[in-house]
Amino acid sequence: MWMARNGRVYKDSAEKNKRSKIFNDNVEYMESVNRVENRPYKLGINEFADQTNEEFQASRNGYKRLSIARSSQTLSFRHENVTAPATMDRRKKGAVTPIKDQEPMCKSKAASHAAKITGYEDVPANNEAALLKAVTKQPVSVAIDAGGSDFQFYSSGVFTGQCGTELDHGVTVVGYGTAVDTTKYWLVENSWRKLGRGWILKDAKRYRCC
Repeated sequence: MWMARNGRVYKDSAEKNKRSKIFNDNVEYMESVNRVENRPYKLGINEFADQTNEEFQASRNGYKRLSIARSSQTLSFRHENVTAPATMDRRKKGAVTPIKDQEPMCKSKAASHAAKITGYEDVPANNEAALLKAVTKQPVSVAIDAGGSDFQFYSSGVFTGQCGTELDHGVTVVGYGTAVDTTKYWLVENSWRKLGRGWILKDAKRYRCC
């Protein structure tokens, strides 16, 4: 069923056996993560279930950080005086276009796929308050470290897994809020799903690797 649903056709029995073992190992890993009590997010079988984490990273995480010299002059930030509401979901405001799946080997572009770009302004670096204010006005393209296995199989919930600093994937922040347990999160829209279904990642740490 999984092979048919995901269009998998392996070249020979050796490849099929190899992928079957990887699949089973991944399922075992997902189940071990999901058994942890009080973990606020779940992993699930998806189209990457027959890939090792190394293969997943090589085929999907192609963001390259631009080495552009920044002026030492302090630039103005147009949303500096914005008062941010307690919650924001720009999908409900019609500000987010349908997702186009980022096909394997497609490298992340300067702007994330989830948003239509008509112009841009840099949000002050390492300034979460500024990012919060910017998101109240429009979706914001950011880079994250999405190389871990929990990102590979993320299914639902508020993600509180490991957050690295090797930025390798472009996504779009489309909102923020606070969970029932008072955990603050970002709503992040991704481009790793087929059939136009966006990957919505809620991060409990106001994602410090963005």
